[in-house]
Parts: sequence; C-alpha cells; structure tokens
Amino acid sequence: MNAIVSVTQDWGIGHEGSLLVRNPADMRFFRQTTMGGTVLCGRKTFESFPGGALKGRRNIVISRDAKYGPSGAEVAHSPQEALELVAGEDPERVWLIGGASIYEQFLPSCTRALVTRHKIVVEADAYFPNLDESDQWELVSTSAWDTTPSGVPFAFAEYVHV
Repeated sequence: MNAIVSVTQDWGIGHEGSLLVRNPADMRFFRQTTMGGTVLCGRKTFESFPGGALKGRRNIVISRDAKYGPSGAEVAHSPQEALELVAGEDPERVWLIGGASIYEQFLPSCTRALVTRHKIVVEADAYFPNLDESDQWELVSTSAWDTTPSGVPFAFAEYVHV
C-alpha cells in the first residue's frame, strides 16, 4: 500500500475539512496516479469529494458507523477489515488518501509515500506525520520546484519506508 498526500511546510493537510492549497498540477498528479487502483480513506475525507466516489477507482471508506453506506463505495468498519478488503490486490495500486487519523493508523503498512510539498504555512487543523523527522522513512526523489497559479512553490517528493 502507498500513501499520497499534499502538505504545507509544517506538514499541514487540511483545515475544517478542506485542502490547504489549491494546486491543479497536484490534482492531475493525484488523479493520474490513483486511476484504476483502490483508494482508502476515512468518512470525512470521502464526504469532502464534491462528486461523491472517485470515478475509475475502487473506493473503500473506513467508518465505525455500522449504518454508513455511501453510494459508490465499500465500507470497512475497522482498520483490520480495510486491510482484508485490499489483501488480494497489487499493493502498488492501493492508495491511502486521508484524512489525518487514517494516515496515522495505516502509514506503518505503507511502503511508499508520494508527497506534494508546498512552500507555505497556513492555518491547519489536520497534519500528516513529518517523514523528514522519521528514521523509518527515506526521501528518495524530489521533482524540480514549480509554482501554483496563486504563486505557491511546490515539488513532488517520494519517500520509501525503510
């Protein structure tokens, strides 16, 4: 399984259920990378998608609510159940996409993390673990820096679980 995430300089990922930086290049990268695979997320992340379930992907939502049954997605009621649902899949095609508590629970099961790094700090209430401070993760590549339409510098980085 892999993680894919968009972060700010202090590893912020969201505020009040919204992304922190609007970045069309990052959205294209996310769509191209996850298309045809399986995305695994929490209920709040799933409900933040404007069009419902992500098209062209198997959507698995983790929710403790036994009555939760969103259209276009399968529901796992525990981390173990989620792992069982993806057990037969190619782990390179399974993507952990948030939110913060889901990343925290499942990051130890990931072999790779694709991180869009934005050189900005804005108000956040949800964070991704700082992989640069972890001895369990190693930065293996970083793209050239680019800039969002609103002027925020960003780069794509790949980390591997060591």
